[in-house]
Amino acid sequence: MVGRADDGLRLLEGMRERLSAIEAAGRALPRRPKIYFEEWDEPAISAIRWVSELAGIAGADDVFPELAVQAMGKDRIIADRGEIVRRDPDIIVGSWCGKKFRPEKVAAREGWGHVAAVRARQLFEIKSADILQPGPAALTDGVEQLHRIVLDWSRAHG
Repeated sequence: MVGRADDGLRLLEGMRERLSAIEAAGRALPRRPKIYFEEWDEPAISAIRWVSELAGIAGADDVFPELAVQAMGKDRIIADRGEIVRRDPDIIVGSWCGKKFRPEKVAAREGWGHVAAVRARQLFEIKSADILQPGPAALTDGVEQLHRIVLDWSRAHG
């Protein structure tokens, strides 16, 4: 429509190349961390499919892959937060749409002191605009942030 198809194709190819490079780096990690991505805190809602897939590309394994396939947030509610503790993620990423992620509140949840991510202070925020909105930001900014978090974890714990 705007006569910039070639520019668009170049941009798309650059994004594909970067995603491939991130995925290769993720595959090369000596150990993949387990990640819990929380879209909302009350109730706890786990990652939507594309976020789970991006975590995999970045080098981590989603602790709730069976929920990621559910398109609706209501179907990704984790009614028993004890299940998050039992799955013992190495990294916790929060992206609470419309409010700031509070790692200290997550760490203070009952029974969470035993979670690897809490013990190692591996709690991070990725703004929802960077990862939860469908579109290019998730494929650029969001996955880059996930990958940095995973690489930093790997350097310290790999």
